[in-house]
Amino acid sequence: MQGKELRRKFIDFFVSKGHTEIKSASLIPENDPTCLFTTAGMHPLVPYLQGVKHPAGRRLTDFQKCVRTGDIDEVGDPVHLTFFEMLGNWSLGDYFKEDAIRFSFEFLTSEKYLAIPLARFAVTVFAGDENAPFDQEAHDLWLSLGVAEGRIAKRGKEDNWWGPAGQTGPCGPDTEMFYWTGDGPAPEVFTPEDRRWVEIWNDVFMQYNKTKEGKYEPLSQKNVDTGMGLERVTAILQGKKSCYETEIFAGIFAKLDAIRGVAAPASAADRTNSERIIADHLRTSTFILADGITPGKVDQPYILRRLIRRAIREGRKLGIEGNFTAQVAEVIIDEMKDAYPELETNRAKILSEFTLEEKAFEQALEKGTKEFEKFIARVPEHIQKKVISGKNAFYLYETYGFPIELTVEMAAERGFTVDAKGYDEAFRKHQELSRQGAEQKFKGGLADHSTQTARLHTATHLLQAALRKVLGDHVAQKGSNITTERLRFDFSHEEKMTPEEIAETERLVNEAIAAKIPVVCEELSIEDARKSGATGLFGDRYGELVKVYTMGNVSKEICGGPHAANTGDLGGFKILKEESSSRGVRRIKAVITANGNE
Repeated sequence: MQGKELRRKFIDFFVSKGHTEIKSASLIPENDPTCLFTTAGMHPLVPYLQGVKHPAGRRLTDFQKCVRTGDIDEVGDPVHLTFFEMLGNWSLGDYFKEDAIRFSFEFLTSEKYLAIPLARFAVTVFAGDENAPFDQEAHDLWLSLGVAEGRIAKRGKEDNWWGPAGQTGPCGPDTEMFYWTGDGPAPEVFTPEDRRWVEIWNDVFMQYNKTKEGKYEPLSQKNVDTGMGLERVTAILQGKKSCYETEIFAGIFAKLDAIRGVAAPASAADRTNSERIIADHLRTSTFILADGITPGKVDQPYILRRLIRRAIREGRKLGIEGNFTAQVAEVIIDEMKDAYPELETNRAKILSEFTLEEKAFEQALEKGTKEFEKFIARVPEHIQKKVISGKNAFYLYETYGFPIELTVEMAAERGFTVDAKGYDEAFRKHQELSRQGAEQKFKGGLADHSTQTARLHTATHLLQAALRKVLGDHVAQKGSNITTERLRFDFSHEEKMTPEEIAETERLVNEAIAAKIPVVCEELSIEDARKSGATGLFGDRYGELVKVYTMGNVSKEICGGPHAANTGDLGGFKILKEESSSRGVRRIKAVITANGNE
């Protein structure tokens, strides 16, 4: 079964069970300062898991594009990916544990769908602890469906519990489903630690709320949240050891072969680390570019730049000279545009950004070479053992994109060696910091819906309306990061704003606040929303019905975040800073205060 077939079978199955298909959200989280990217299928649905009514109803299903960068340096082995698709079904206070498990079992084992035999199937359930009991219901449900007792493993919170993402909030036990990938029959007793058992699906049962006192209280609205990784399951169903061996990556590899003028290897399993890195990183970069991010120095733009430049470096290792990333992106767009139309919509921009970044990287390599020469010049001629420190070698890698192999080669030409051990240590520390940063970004991933955050979110609507008035209709949101202290708003605009433009933008927002305009919410179809003049923030993410927030004749936007009831509730608006975020994108940081003063 191919990946696109799995995607459609999954959606069709849950639609047949009364679910409404919703569109994939953007990779750029809306109103969530804790995450750089959408990292899981549940991420965009957090407000609705907390009780906000979803326009599409209480039973939902989707395929969600996701990016996780915590293990970015491990990509190149057969298993790690930075971009992946997550298939999910959701119950927002509707069905619960019994229906969720029965749905999962039917889809996995039915001849009409995945036809996985029970002989290769096992599950885990929550074992219970001092805060929450053993999940007897899930255990007994699996037994009733024919799963043998020996194939049901009981695990603690570290394995079979979801959340809360922060210190408090919704959480609950989960049940995970596994497939036997080993040769020969599966053992009668399921041991999850045996890596031949591969997890293929996870059903989360949000039935508790953790209080600030550490108590677990029953939730009034119990939800189901599930996730199945499309790439992983596709590989399993095809009997492949790696998703890189499936058709999902075949087109990319074929294009790389053509660019290099080489024949394909005898087996897809023989693809090199460099080829896998290029395939993964350019696929991820193509999707990030499609969602409006361009390469830059911080946050999402920095990650994007790092991905593209690492792919280029690996291309150089394969002997590819000149620009090639846009050629690979063309393949990715053509193969994925039916599922993700934003790829085709933004084709020209995506290809242009790849070309510009390759040129910028060539310039960075030139600058890095000059920095390398400085390191050489600092070592006195009479020193016999000439060494470039690991710290300096890593600096060349991190700042200019020099692979260690290039530094070693250039050093040898000048009679130098490189402190490889020191480089490895610097690289290890960098990896650890990257992981910690990724974990911290995801920690607390439930979007904040406090009164102050709702005010700031409302202020971003007024800010965008003011910017479009001052700068022009080309202004569109490219990202939003809101905490309880301030808002950060990224928007499309080429030039640095003048002091006069900043002052006028600030004045228009405060004028709208002083007018005390009611904030009105309507549920409309996409078509009616656009006909009404609503501006779509990440408009491709929504289902048939969307929420439209109107503030008089000042602002009308499609949005899913929290809002104040009246603009008069906001207080004074103050722009603290206007700066570049990335190529063609500006960034404003602002606050709201009770008296209009900072």
